Amino acid sequence: MITTRLIAAAVAATFVIGAGSAIAAEKTRTPESIECSKQADAKGLHGKERKTFRAHCKAEMKKAKKS
Repeated sequence: MITTRLIAAAVAATFVIGAGSAIAAEKTRTPESIECSKQADAKGLHGKERKTFRAHCKAEMKKAKKS
């Protein structure tokens, strides 16, 4: 009985991990996102500052691209 539960738990965990990997693999990064990440790395930004910087950076790049 315990063995059956362990096997069932292992199989369930495999599906959950596989589904999480598939979702993560679907997200593609834009060239703007990659460039802004590189700039944030160069400035040594982390956490909230990094998130704010990247958001402004990507917005500015999109504006420049439209012009």
